[in-house]
Amino acid sequence: MSNSSARLDEKVKTVLGTVGLILTTTVGDAKYVSLKGYAKCQIILVLGDGTSVTGADITLQQATAVAGTNEKPLSFTRMLKNVDYAVAQTLTETAVTASTFTTQAVNSKDSIYIIDVDAASLDVAGGFDCLRLDATAHAATASRGCMVLYNLYSPRYSGITPLTD
Repeated sequence: MSNSSARLDEKVKTVLGTVGLILTTTVGDAKYVSLKGYAKCQIILVLGDGTSVTGADITLQQATAVAGTNEKPLSFTRMLKNVDYAVAQTLTETAVTASTFTTQAVNSKDSIYIIDVDAASLDVAGGFDCLRLDATAHAATASRGCMVLYNLYSPRYSGITPLTD
């Protein structure tokens, strides 16, 4: 039986993937995180856009090491989103086509996107146990910022610490 009084930080390991003003080809390369010790990873992308917004193209990458070794795309088919967090805090489940989606492109909106990844969806047989969010093409004049967080959960062993670059 699980301990219902345990703190969230005792059940989930949070890793900062990236923080910045925009998500471009280089800045959008969030760091890799290893799932060796975890069965699941929740990826949270938060965008605070200003003006002249273009949507970011979001994909996932997998690798055999946190250095990005043998990087290749990781398939996913769903996400949760809220493209105007100031209006309502409800997340909507959304189908993802061809393992990519584009973030909202409306000025002055705060948005949040959540992708849940099962470690078994990586090419485990090929030695792939690391993943990262990748974003390209985002632009926003006077952008208020963006952040990518990885919440690793369902540890396979007690006391596990995630590997990051």
